[in-house]
Amino acid sequence: MEQIYVVMLFVLGLLALLDLVVGVSNDAVNFLNSAIGSKAVSFKTIMIVASLGVAVGALFSSGMMEIARSGIFVPSMFSFNDVMIIFLAVMITDILLLDVFNSMGLPTSTTVSIIFELLGAAVCLALYHIYVSEDSNQSLSTYINTKKASEIVFSILLSVALSFGLGSFVQYISRLLFTFHYEKRLKYFGAIFGGLAITAITFFILIKGLKGVSFIKPETYDWIQSHQSLIILVNFTFFTVLSQILSTFFKVNILRVIIIVGTFALALAFAGNDLVNFIGVPIAAFNSYEIFVASGLNGDQLMMGDLANDKIVAPFYFLALAGVVMVITLWFSKKARSVIETGVNLSRQGDGVEKFAPNTLSRFIVRSGVYLGQAINYFLPQSIQLKIDKQFEKPEIKGKKKKDEPAFDMIRASVNLMIASILISIGTSLKLPLSTTYVTFMVAMGTSFADRAWDRESAVYRVAGVFNVIGGWFVTALVAFLGAFIMAFILKVGEVYAFIGLLVLLAIILYRSARRHTKKKKEEEELIKLRREDIVTINEIINESSDQISRVIGTTNKVYSDVIDNLGLQDLAKLKENKKALKKLEKEVDELKSNVYYFIKNLDETSVEASKFYIMILGYLQDMIQSLSFITQNSFSHVNNNHKQLKFNQIRDLKSVDQDLQKLFDSIETIFEKKSFDKLDDLIKEKNHILETVSDLIQKQITRIRTVETSPKNSKLYFGLLLETNDLIKATMNLLELFKEFNIHVKNKK
Repeated sequence: MEQIYVVMLFVLGLLALLDLVVGVSNDAVNFLNSAIGSKAVSFKTIMIVASLGVAVGALFSSGMMEIARSGIFVPSMFSFNDVMIIFLAVMITDILLLDVFNSMGLPTSTTVSIIFELLGAAVCLALYHIYVSEDSNQSLSTYINTKKASEIVFSILLSVALSFGLGSFVQYISRLLFTFHYEKRLKYFGAIFGGLAITAITFFILIKGLKGVSFIKPETYDWIQSHQSLIILVNFTFFTVLSQILSTFFKVNILRVIIIVGTFALALAFAGNDLVNFIGVPIAAFNSYEIFVASGLNGDQLMMGDLANDKIVAPFYFLALAGVVMVITLWFSKKARSVIETGVNLSRQGDGVEKFAPNTLSRFIVRSGVYLGQAINYFLPQSIQLKIDKQFEKPEIKGKKKKDEPAFDMIRASVNLMIASILISIGTSLKLPLSTTYVTFMVAMGTSFADRAWDRESAVYRVAGVFNVIGGWFVTALVAFLGAFIMAFILKVGEVYAFIGLLVLLAIILYRSARRHTKKKKEEEELIKLRREDIVTINEIINESSDQISRVIGTTNKVYSDVIDNLGLQDLAKLKENKKALKKLEKEVDELKSNVYYFIKNLDETSVEASKFYIMILGYLQDMIQSLSFITQNSFSHVNNNHKQLKFNQIRDLKSVDQDLQKLFDSIETIFEKKSFDKLDDLIKEKNHILETVSDLIQKQITRIRTVETSPKNSKLYFGLLLETNDLIKATMNLLELFKEFNIHVKNKK
């Protein structure tokens, strides 16, 4: 039996490495968002600073993993076999849960996930023991430490509300003081602001980052705790003077210093304190195994009371390995980038592509906010309104492409780091288990709200995004509890077979998840290529338009042909795939339409006339896709509703049109790929021939109805397909004629 425990321990070690990867991918958002969003320093510098913070935090972590060992369940009530099942259930659930959030690009709390997983697995085995026990005095409270779970729930509500409110208030005051043109005012107030911010961040390092680290003696940390006011006063004085010297004599931008120090501090605290969320459980299993080997008892006989011993610490080499894995993940994890993009996207200044769709709640909140703002403005004197509005006037950034602009400025980034540091420090001092993720995310949302980043153009999307993320946090607790509960039950009942089966299932799910994420990122990269805002000349417009037409025509050709084939074969699964391909095409064209504003803005004066041409091109592409959408959707619905199959003659006639269209679309795609626009005339001449073919088929169907056709649904679908094909051809030909005329016009001007 001892061999199986060795295997379980080995597997837990591998799961710990996986958990580190998915955990860091999720938590990187906590300490990277402000620096990346503000672009205060280069991305490489940000990553180096964060990596140093993570490495130092991991190496000097005390390794005190009491939450995993005894914080949630009472070890003395469980056998060695039980705790190994609990730890395995927790690790499998944690990896799956965090990977799901990472794939969706949503930040969640690794602290909440690990605690509720421990709670779920422990409750499962506790209920099992109560059920099989003959002792009627046993209750769940003798097995579980329920106080910790209730503290976590309280901290969720507290951190969400407090972080958003305080972040909003401080950012609003900071913006009134510095405005968006903060360079001049930094000369007068920068030293004090720097002193406050760096004091808050260094105090955070002392209270949270160094809590229990190995090189700080307990009495030293107790002295720090009991002399907080003195430390704050001395630090504020020192850093204010230092900030003044750096900005006056060395021309250093103090905001950059704040952001670098803040990023290091949050990374340090993350690695030093949140390490338990990733390796605490496997290390607790390792400690349990050492106790088991020393006891000489059977796994079901040995009760794990010794696991509650506070003197048990993680070996240094475990911490060093964890630090290396976290740093590597930080640099190479694509899913970490997805989570970071969500935080930056929701807090960015100005409009752009929104990730989340609005919902009823977000619309209600935004509408209520608009009404409240109107009511306040009614009572607020006009002169004060104008003065406040002036403080929020944004500078025009010239000479930079939109993609190179920061999502928000360094004032907001500094406030994000300062307020997050203060709140987490206070929470730690009061022994409240505040989540780093909750605090940093909600502070960022509060500061963006106060900074008027959520204007009428974007507010409904941003609010919906925030509620999606917050909803995910509460789902984390529920899913973590239920997932670990189920995993523990399966492992308890299925034993070795369940152990092997769950590992195989985990490997399959992670593999499929990685493939899906790679495919999703590839699609997003293709969309990003469509967001060209650097087009300034007519020739660039023609080239860009021809590329877009070629891409849309190629996809339209394939989808149309596939739909006709799959409709004839009554293949519902493939028709569903056609709908997905169409949805992707619709998204691409919608992306182009969303980009029109920036496209027109960036054109040079000699090319403004091309704006109308470009807009009309997009209009014709939209018309083509609408016709294709009708054809695809109605074909799918017809088969999905199990209506009668189209007659052989009808399918044959549709295929004849399809073949004509394939030739046409192939020729169009080739012309626009090679930019050989002189050949457009020959294609335009084909217009009447194809339209006449469609008209003849409509007449043939009328004759069928009068003689042999007996299905109203078939006739409705068939007429719909032909009429929309007719519209598709007309939209295509209109596009070709427009492109031909514009190309001739440009040549004549030269």
